[in-house]
Amino acid sequence: MDLSRWGRVAGADEAGRGPLAGPVVAAAAVLTPAQEEELLSLGLTDSKKLTPRRREFLFERMLILKVQWRAQAASPARIDGMNILRASLWAMGRSVEKLPPCFDTVIVDGTFPLPGLAFRQVPLPKADSLVPAAAAASVAAKVLRDRVMDILDGLYPGYGFRKHRGYPTAAHRKALEALGPSPVHRASFTWRAP
Repeated sequence: MDLSRWGRVAGADEAGRGPLAGPVVAAAAVLTPAQEEELLSLGLTDSKKLTPRRREFLFERMLILKVQWRAQAASPARIDGMNILRASLWAMGRSVEKLPPCFDTVIVDGTFPLPGLAFRQVPLPKADSLVPAAAAASVAAKVLRDRVMDILDGLYPGYGFRKHRGYPTAAHRKALEALGPSPVHRASFTWRAP
């Protein structure tokens, strides 16, 4: 995909819109041409297409390469208060605002622009597969969210957060039926099986 008309781009993406528990985590990233070339050669793409091990490897490479990235989480309380879409857009916007001024355009994964940003934006469905900076943001957001869910697994044992990351699996629903919701479950989400 030719991105030259947009100048240097920042990519923004999120992880965790669908789970019943935990935060939604967003990230924004900017890649230099050399960083982009190396990360693409290592398999950088949409985090959903990567194994957890590969995501961790790419994230560690991003740190070693000193990729400019920032992240922001939206808590379950914020999700319940704003709704998941607005909370996701808010978190992506906050991560972009935290970046140093080293980009011309923000490529947002999805169909909605980020509200309240003074930067030029291009909402682009599947940007995390098409734009390397958005793929890097996708990897950062997913790795960070998974790490949060691992911590929550230790704080709230019995739900299996480490295994399902808060997504509505049968095992997660069964744990909710037995234990009731934890403080990190999203009250606005329906967790009972249909």
